[in-house]
Amino acid sequence: MIEAKIISSLENIFPDSAYLAFPEKKSMSVLRNERFTFQLLYTLTPRDGLPNEWRVRFSITAEGELAKYATLRTVDYLPVLLPTYPDVPDDGNYLRRAPGLYPDVLTPLHYGNCAHAVKGQTRAIWIDVNADGETLPAGVHTLSLHIVGEDGTDIMREISVDVIDALLPEQTTKLTQWFHSDCLSEYYHVPVWSDEHFRIIENFVKCAARNGMNMLLTPVFTPPLDTKIGGERPTVQLVDVTRNGGKYSFGFDKLDRFLDIAKRCGIKYYEICHFFTQWGAQHAPKIMATVDGEYKKIFGWESDAVGEYSDFLRVFIPEFLAHMKSRGEDKKCFFHISDEPLTEEAIACYTKAKNSISDLLEGYTIMDAISHYEIYERGILDTPIPCNDHIQPFIDHGVKNLWTYYCCAQCNGVSNRLISMPSWRNRSIGMQMYRYNIVGFLQWGYNFYYNCSSVDNINPYTELSGDSWVPAGDAFSVYPGRDGDVLESLRIIVFYEALEDQRAMQLCESLIGRERTVTELEAAFGAPIVFSDCARSAAQLERTRERINALIKEAVSK
Repeated sequence: MIEAKIISSLENIFPDSAYLAFPEKKSMSVLRNERFTFQLLYTLTPRDGLPNEWRVRFSITAEGELAKYATLRTVDYLPVLLPTYPDVPDDGNYLRRAPGLYPDVLTPLHYGNCAHAVKGQTRAIWIDVNADGETLPAGVHTLSLHIVGEDGTDIMREISVDVIDALLPEQTTKLTQWFHSDCLSEYYHVPVWSDEHFRIIENFVKCAARNGMNMLLTPVFTPPLDTKIGGERPTVQLVDVTRNGGKYSFGFDKLDRFLDIAKRCGIKYYEICHFFTQWGAQHAPKIMATVDGEYKKIFGWESDAVGEYSDFLRVFIPEFLAHMKSRGEDKKCFFHISDEPLTEEAIACYTKAKNSISDLLEGYTIMDAISHYEIYERGILDTPIPCNDHIQPFIDHGVKNLWTYYCCAQCNGVSNRLISMPSWRNRSIGMQMYRYNIVGFLQWGYNFYYNCSSVDNINPYTELSGDSWVPAGDAFSVYPGRDGDVLESLRIIVFYEALEDQRAMQLCESLIGRERTVTELEAAFGAPIVFSDCARSAAQLERTRERINALIKEAVSK
């Protein structure tokens, strides 16, 4: 016999999870333009007299006024060999820390909207409700899931959804996850910047934008990111460079095609790839050019950051900005020098490299990951991006227009989207960003399908840790599907819901004021909102959001 119940989408279900351990979710509230999710939890209990009934197929359909907006997918499991670093302290907010099968990828139902219940296993179906540009009808609605099994099961499970007559404000937080165009070329075995490559890129950009990404890493030159010293990643340079008789000229046709795709998908900002190599800005990225008729590399690891290469940038940057101005999009560009300069040598190189071109970028944002306040205090750049476990000194000193980021190292206490972390920990970042007026968020791995330093390709379905390099979930948030399609992780959707939380809190603030919103927020959460403390259960986070919704409903009903 199939047993089933609706539960929170913030619960992470393993095949050996206890079915009875998860509370049934009977109701929720949302705003009219909000995407929301929940799960159907199910298991199979063999009936008396049928001990061999170990697998039962069942169909599932959504019914009710909101059903037309619903998409149903299976929560599938993948092998995780490195859930977190072995020496990271256990902060008590992990799902598990041992290798095993973990829930993450969301896949279409099979057999025509069917799934299988298996004896001794607990599984889940993921339900997204998304009006996709429309608005949900206000009022209280019943959304039903009709389950019909080949064993004669015929049951209905229902959730009451209160659609509040209010709209989330437009997302103002800038969000980028580094988009790795070369990984798509290599995974799908298509030539870089071919028609097929651009088609696949559009699929992946569309998915990114659907999940809140409004800034796109734009490889005017091949990004010098996560590359072995002396090594190379595939050339994905969008700008054609020509040098004849020592004079440079530039072609922007491929760049325009890339930017047009981005705009079509809803991208609003362009993150121009780093002008210098990672972690110190000592060298030039790989740059290819046609020199007196011969196509060859003109800069790379062998090129010092300042010198002939910076002279080249002083020709390129004005030409690039002039082209972007002709598109009316130059102010949508954000620039990088290099990531996380930590040593004295790296800081000196970073400063020298930045100073070699900064006058050309006056009036534009130069931003980089810098997590140590004492380095920022030296004045080496105006827009630092500290990681979320080092952000407090920046907050304490009142740094304006503050961004934050996380990556593999942020494993203790703070929010992250590692597969071994519960979804409520992932989603906690939304209320934290609201509380401290964070204006931007960066994460390096939207679709990084290489191992350490981009030496080898990996199979993202079997090497979720990048060949035992980083904790699973750090390097990518989406999976490459068939024919260039994209399969979402549950993690990217949960993060998007964190952005929706932030927007709901901003709406609440506009209605009742910031002081009361923060007071009510922290009262519902049960503790001060800080980056170093995340939700500890689905109920805690959902209770917090429901309180914000109640305040909005009360305000708009007056």
